[in-house]
Amino acid sequence: MKTRRSGAVNLDRSCALAAVTLFSFLIPLNSSSINVALPRMARELSMDAVSMGWVPTAYILAAATLLLPLGRLADIYGRSRIFLLGAVVFTTSSLLLGLAPSARLVILLRVTQGAGSALAFATGIAILSLLYPAGERGKVLGINVAATYSGLSMGPFFGGILTEHLGWRSIFFVNVPIGLVIIGLSLWALKQKEPGAADREGFDFPGALIYCIALVLTMLGFSALPAPSGGVYLAGGALAMLLFWFWERKTRFPLLNVDLLGKNRVFVLSNAAALVNYSATFAVGFLFSLYLQHIRGLSPQGAGLVLVSQPLVQAILSPLAGRVSDRVEPRFVASAGMVITAVGLFLLASVKGETGMGFIVAYLAVLGLGFALFSSPNNNAIMSSVESGHYGIASSMLATMRFLGQMFSMAIAMILFGCYMGRVEIGPLHYPVLLRSVRIALLISGVLCTLGIYASFARGNLHGKGER
Repeated sequence: MKTRRSGAVNLDRSCALAAVTLFSFLIPLNSSSINVALPRMARELSMDAVSMGWVPTAYILAAATLLLPLGRLADIYGRSRIFLLGAVVFTTSSLLLGLAPSARLVILLRVTQGAGSALAFATGIAILSLLYPAGERGKVLGINVAATYSGLSMGPFFGGILTEHLGWRSIFFVNVPIGLVIIGLSLWALKQKEPGAADREGFDFPGALIYCIALVLTMLGFSALPAPSGGVYLAGGALAMLLFWFWERKTRFPLLNVDLLGKNRVFVLSNAAALVNYSATFAVGFLFSLYLQHIRGLSPQGAGLVLVSQPLVQAILSPLAGRVSDRVEPRFVASAGMVITAVGLFLLASVKGETGMGFIVAYLAVLGLGFALFSSPNNNAIMSSVESGHYGIASSMLATMRFLGQMFSMAIAMILFGCYMGRVEIGPLHYPVLLRSVRIALLISGVLCTLGIYASFARGNLHGKGER
């Protein structure tokens, strides 16, 4: 009887791992596929350079804004139902995106798709951390990260083939059957009721509203720069974030436990390192998709083949890095990864119009090596530094740092496009300016990543400190 019950538990855990991992694969698959499709999409829907940047940015903004509130709701009401809702929202939004007739509707539906991603990312890692003990957590999170990078690695090539032969809309349609499988696995494996805190804790609606306003104003400010309105939005976002901090310190049931930030050095600096790393790296796929297709004249399929080198290296090495971080201090592995990432960014910033494709592939592979060494150990450090009752908020904080970093990374690209090109459709006359913008953006990212090495290394030791 005991063996049968243990087998059922193992089956549920395996199905839960499959559901979370498949979703972690699908979301970056879709995101990296869209990067390759953007030039075709922009031509068909008559988008200028800045509007084209809003296709990924609207998705990121929605996900970043909702992650923290949803993580808190998951801790209160249960992570499984929030995760399942995310799968339903993402799948439905993908179907509607494939049918969208205008640029405005595409951007609006990308917001909805981002909300579905937030529902999943706020809960996925928390579910795995709760199901698997500390000794296995690094391995399981490594598998999850490997799935993420497998999606990233397949996305450019897969998206290039779909865009070239079936059109950009097929990128969204392909999400639907995969999403249905995730929904089925979730209904099977996550059907049990979780212990929640709904009977004794409330949700901080005012704090959630202030937080969302702060992030929206910040992103609007970045997108509006260098216009004066950009500075106004940014100032409003800073004031809203300050108000959020003071509100969280006095409210009875805070959205974000500020003591978690004030007293847990590993948690704080690991999240800071994640923010810096994603801020420095996310826009690389977007920028090099434009570089390869506009300046080098590659097809979407050809651009995808080149771009696949970075996430492919990440996918192969992430499980190994996760296992290593179960035995070696995560800060050492992650900091080495941050150093290699900075080197890769500076190498990419040196690319010119005539740089050989072999060098570009090698530079992208260096970037992939650095990110693989950084990400799994960093995730392990974050989730292992808090008690199980905070897994939901820790998971959502990690995902929030990821999406905030992605948002800032895209903001750097959009600011440079706005300054150098303005709101124009990219044509041959703009190629020299496009190349200059790409190189400056990568140089800024390299400097940012170099500064982030301190946060990664200074977090302190995790093993043997009793912080699990």
